[in-house]
Amino acid sequence: MINLVYYLVTAAMGSTNEEIIKPHAVLLQSKELYKYILQTSVYPREAAPLKELREATATHHMSFYATAPDAGQLVALLLKMVNAKQTIEIGVYTGYSLLLAALTIPDDGKITAIDINRTTYEMGLPIMKKAGVEHKINFIESPALPVLDKLLEDKEKEGSIDFAFVDADKGNYKNYHERLMKLIKIGGIVVYDNTLWGGTVVLPEDDVPEFEREGRKSALEFNQKISADPRVEICLAPLGDGITICRRIS
Repeated sequence: MINLVYYLVTAAMGSTNEEIIKPHAVLLQSKELYKYILQTSVYPREAAPLKELREATATHHMSFYATAPDAGQLVALLLKMVNAKQTIEIGVYTGYSLLLAALTIPDDGKITAIDINRTTYEMGLPIMKKAGVEHKINFIESPALPVLDKLLEDKEKEGSIDFAFVDADKGNYKNYHERLMKLIKIGGIVVYDNTLWGGTVVLPEDDVPEFEREGRKSALEFNQKISADPRVEICLAPLGDGITICRRIS
């Protein structure tokens, strides 16, 4: 989810509802370059249900939480590359990345989607139903850790998941990671969103707005943990608010 720093930057840049250009470009430091990327490579290939959900989400007062469409495009490609069938999504919001996954995995695939707020999920649900993919989604309204722990009680679930996307409370990323390293199969992929936290990870703490410091601290701790984890190959990509791609190797 995109943080408040991005929302404020977008407001200052004066982005329009017509273009639906959210503040995901701030790490590029160029609104024009990000607009070029979207218009050249992302929007022409965006499925109609995804566009509909993106535009509907733009009317919500917390729309800066939405997954960046360029990051979403990469997630779809990764799902296809690992032939994902069983997936987990931690943090759903209105469901852009969830719908993207549901459109990408095969018809008999399944997504365990976990979020503490069903209300925002239901904003996107009519579009998912219209797209004919609701049957692939098992939405669970709950904090994620109890759900992951419940899954791990079944030994058959270990190593059964092909792909996971994590976009929830940053302080728990390290805890999610430990559970997912048991659930994800060898060769499977986990993607973590917001790992550059609006670029604040390179700023002195005193230069970071107070309301952003806890998120920055969590991002720094998680990035350090992941970089030292021998169980995964990683890539921290400067898309959206930074996404860290982990491929489990042991």
